[in-house]
Amino acid sequence: MRIAIPNKGRLQQPVIELLNAAGIKLLSADERALIVPTNWKNVEVIMVRPEDIPYIIEGGGASIGITGHDYVVESGVEVDEVLELDFGKAKIVFAVPRSWGVESVEDIAKSGREIRIATKYYNIALRYANSKNLKARIVKISGAAEVMPYLGAADAVIDVMSTGTTLRIHGLEPIDVVLETQAVVIARRDWKSSKDADMIKLVVTLFRGVIEGKNKKMLFMNVPDESLDKVLKVLPAMLAPAVTRLSKGNVWEVITVVNEDEIPEVVSKVLDLGARDIVVVDIEKVIR
Repeated sequence: MRIAIPNKGRLQQPVIELLNAAGIKLLSADERALIVPTNWKNVEVIMVRPEDIPYIIEGGGASIGITGHDYVVESGVEVDEVLELDFGKAKIVFAVPRSWGVESVEDIAKSGREIRIATKYYNIALRYANSKNLKARIVKISGAAEVMPYLGAADAVIDVMSTGTTLRIHGLEPIDVVLETQAVVIARRDWKSSKDADMIKLVVTLFRGVIEGKNKKMLFMNVPDESLDKVLKVLPAMLAPAVTRLSKGNVWEVITVVNEDEIPEVVSKVLDLGARDIVVVDIEKVIR
């Protein structure tokens, strides 16, 4: 089975970290390698441009791929987005020079002004301009869009925005969100009937488990018998806390899983109720 991943850009490192966390280790550190074996038998990784991954998946060149939702939409290919990931989140925005003093796309449309929009998202930009009744010519580029208005090669841009700092540095103001994007796992539409279906299900399950485990912690604590009922009443859990009587003393070991942002409140409550010897442990994966 082949897994297609980005060979560059903001998604590459998080994708490799996801693979590692799922137990899929790349066995080559050569940055020039396009096909990389892994520690999983019969599983290899191909490293290609993220914008090419949807075409590779649709054409059967790989069983699954990880790329941005924006590249899937831009490509227009028919693939399944089988899992949304917890990284690569950004917005594709329509940004214009701050000096224009406009607050909405409608202001530009009503003016009847013809504008040039620089973007690497030609298809997305064309559909957007048409939907907003903009008189626009799309300037297809492959590099930094935000510098194009400064150079006089375009009037506005449609580009990825994470924080907006780069746009502001170049005197641009986002006035509309064209598309929200994040990293996704994609597969062919017919993947469930493919020869790799079982392996795809396993890999996606492990990916989901890694994501589920990121924001959860496991709590171990010792609770005296007289405090047990009160502690159990305030403890969150995935199903129910695990409770085991210790070999000595009238004390119980209680184990549960808690969302990371709830840890301070939960620990404070159970301490007040008599729990002690509390241990907080990272969770590698949560497989449901």
